[in-house]
Amino acid sequence: METLIYILGATLLISSGALVGIVTLAMQEERLEKILLLLVSLSAGALMGGAFLHLLPEAVEELGGGVFEMVLVAFVGFFVLEKVLHWRHCHKGRCGVHSFGYLNLFGDAIHNFIDGLVLAGAFVVDIRLGMVTTLAVALHEIPQEVGDFGVLLYAGFEKKKALLANFGVALMVVVGGVLGYWMAHRIEGFVPYLLPLAAGGFIYIAASDLMPEIRKEKDAKKSVASFGMFMLGIVIMLLVRLISRE
Repeated sequence: METLIYILGATLLISSGALVGIVTLAMQEERLEKILLLLVSLSAGALMGGAFLHLLPEAVEELGGGVFEMVLVAFVGFFVLEKVLHWRHCHKGRCGVHSFGYLNLFGDAIHNFIDGLVLAGAFVVDIRLGMVTTLAVALHEIPQEVGDFGVLLYAGFEKKKALLANFGVALMVVVGGVLGYWMAHRIEGFVPYLLPLAAGGFIYIAASDLMPEIRKEKDAKKSVASFGMFMLGIVIMLLVRLISRE
C-alpha cells in the first residue's frame, strides 16, 4: 500500500506539470524560448543520466543477460511509435510538426501512459529508484508541457480549453501508474522488464528530440550555457546515485 501511495504522489506531481501553461501566458515569447533551451538541456542530461546511471544498472541486476538487446528494441519501438503517430515533442510555441492539435493530444496521452507504467515499475522495484525516475521524468515534462501548450494554442484551441485538455491528457500518467502497480502484483516477473523499456525511451527522447534542439544553437555563449545545463542534469543523477548508496 505504501508503494501505491508513492506511485500516486509521483504521477500526480508529473501530471501537475501540465499546469505550467499558466506561467507561460505571462512570459514574453523571446524570454520563454531562452529558458526553454536551458530546460531542454537539463532534461536531456537528466534522461541520459537516469538511463545509464540508474535504470540500466538496476535492469542488469534484476534480469542479467539480454538487457541491452531489450533497450535496443525499446529504442526502435519509440522510433516506430513516433513515425506512426507523427508524434514529436515541440519545445517552441509555433512548431510545424504539431500541425494537428488533437493528434498531438493523442500521442501525448500514450507517452504519458507509458511514463506511468515506467514509474510504477521503478517504485515497485525500489522506492529510491522510483524517486530518481520521477525526477528524470519531471525534468523532461516541464519543457514538453510548455511546448504542447503552445502547440494547442497554435492549433486553434482557446487558452482555457488548451490548458484543460493538456491537463486531462497529463492525467494518463496516473492511469498508467495505477495499472502498472496492479499488473506488477498479478503478472510475475513483469516489473523488471519495464526498466530497459524506460532506459530505451529515455535515451531515444534525449538523443533524437532534445539534443538536436541544443545543437541548433549558433551563439557560442548560449551553446556553452546549454552544455553546462546538460552536464548539470547528468551530475544531478550521479549525485542521487551516490547519495542513495550511502
